[in-house]
Amino acid sequence: MSGNYWSATVPASQPRPLAGDVTADVVVVGGGYTGLWTALTLVERDPSMRVVVCERDTVGFGASGRNGGFLDPSLTHGLANGLAHFPDEIDRLQHLADDNYAGMLTFFARHQVACDFEGTGMLDVAVAPHQVDELRESAELHVRHGQRAEFLDAGEVAEHLRSPKALAGLHRPDAGGVLNPAKLAAELARVAAAAGVDIHERTPVTAVKATAGGVLATTPAGTVRASSAVLATNAYSGQTLRRSNRHYIPVHDYILVTEPLSPELLASLGWKRRQGVDDAGNQFHYFRLTADDRVLWGGYDAIYAFRSGIGPRFDERPETFARLRAHLGQMFPTLLDVPIPFAWGGPIATTTRFTPVFGEALGGRLVYALGYTGLGVGATRFAARVLADRLTDPGSPLLSLRYVRKPPFPFPPEPLRWVAVTLVRRALASADLHGGRRGLLLRTLDAAGIGFDS
Repeated sequence: MSGNYWSATVPASQPRPLAGDVTADVVVVGGGYTGLWTALTLVERDPSMRVVVCERDTVGFGASGRNGGFLDPSLTHGLANGLAHFPDEIDRLQHLADDNYAGMLTFFARHQVACDFEGTGMLDVAVAPHQVDELRESAELHVRHGQRAEFLDAGEVAEHLRSPKALAGLHRPDAGGVLNPAKLAAELARVAAAAGVDIHERTPVTAVKATAGGVLATTPAGTVRASSAVLATNAYSGQTLRRSNRHYIPVHDYILVTEPLSPELLASLGWKRRQGVDDAGNQFHYFRLTADDRVLWGGYDAIYAFRSGIGPRFDERPETFARLRAHLGQMFPTLLDVPIPFAWGGPIATTTRFTPVFGEALGGRLVYALGYTGLGVGATRFAARVLADRLTDPGSPLLSLRYVRKPPFPFPPEPLRWVAVTLVRRALASADLHGGRRGLLLRTLDAAGIGFDS
């Protein structure tokens, strides 16, 4: 039980590391969704622009190729979170989210993007009694804001998903769908390369410095001299731009994927509409079907390593894999003994308000976006638009949004950072065990608009 299932579904790339010194209009550091969408946005606006992408490993190596593959249109980590942080902008942000999602679907069709997208909508399920009313209230909130949402009682949710744990549900039929994230990353790279973007894999950028005419990105075997730079490395951003560390923490998330289910076993789940699903706990699970009828099951543990530890040694966690396997059997008893050949993990960049942070450095010559807190499959495309506007359209109305201008509350330095995260994780677990009642610590953080999520 090891390895990333998504990686096994895409052909191995043929890396073309940078060799020598080149010039460009823009150098993009990072070959995940943010970097590739930004490169595409720039060359779509100006086909003559030379954009060079440098990726330390291979395209989609980070969260872009390891996530659960949920394409949620939300830019604000859900409607309730958006209302809490951006009440004066929420209607506009919802409109921008819908426009961004529609733009993705148009892009998929225009470029024949083969990423196994299924527009299934989303299903939230209550797995504890106190969560039933929470989902009912959430359904009412979505309807008040013009979104299709349906509260499902125990009998109704069983028509969507058969599980002894599912006490109620919230069905949002228009809330996106699911896809293969590694295929999406590979397809973005394909379209970008066809549009003239130079992509160099196995090309770690060791430094980006200001020069008289722009920036200089240094790699082991060459340099890129450009007018400006985009840092698109999300949870790895602190390794290149230390000042970004205060805005996010890397939280390690873990996923299991089963063998393909037989038609009989699949039918036992009653998962006819194939929605992406999550439960309503603070420590929540998310789960979905893959294109070949495997069950992907992830979440629950959100592990922070002291000093923002990140790297391969954190990507496998046997105790978490065992816990996830047990929880899968509790949700779906018929899957208790199903083989699980794939298990992996990776870092998510989370911020204190669960939405991305946008910033700049080197006197505005370098721009960055990071911190999608688990909902970056769709939000990265919007972030790319913001980054492109910062470089080419400084008068863009997007740049006046508080969502873009105002960074989230920073995380404290170590060792307070590790202590704070540990205390909050314990408080969230306690709330799940005590009917959702949030103790003093969580109530204080709620009042200050500060949170922790994955």
